[in-house]
Amino acid sequence: MRWRDRYGLRRLRGPKVAKFDREATDADIEALIAFARSRRGVEFYVEPETFATDTTAVAVADDGEWTRRRVGSPAVIRKVARNLALPVYDVQLTGYPRRMRDYNERRRREEGDTL
Repeated sequence: MRWRDRYGLRRLRGPKVAKFDREATDADIEALIAFARSRRGVEFYVEPETFATDTTAVAVADDGEWTRRRVGSPAVIRKVARNLALPVYDVQLTGYPRRMRDYNERRRREEGDTL
């Protein structure tokens, strides 16, 4: 039985992998898909690979709830977003949406976190 690259993680990522991070897996992509399908108004924001971390994507719902997962390369999340008919943005160009910061602030207040 041949292993399948279901989301194109190996094919689309290229030969480079961040030094200190683990590679993206199908489970990472499936978590983003599950998040997007279970919430309204989801948009993806691609974060670039750094020396320490692989390329990641943040999925942000209309209420600001968000999740971040490794995606291997921007091409992978673009493919996923296209299949889900959802927008994808480069966070270096657009920044994070205000609703994401508002959500984080609400969570801090609810938890009584005084950081």
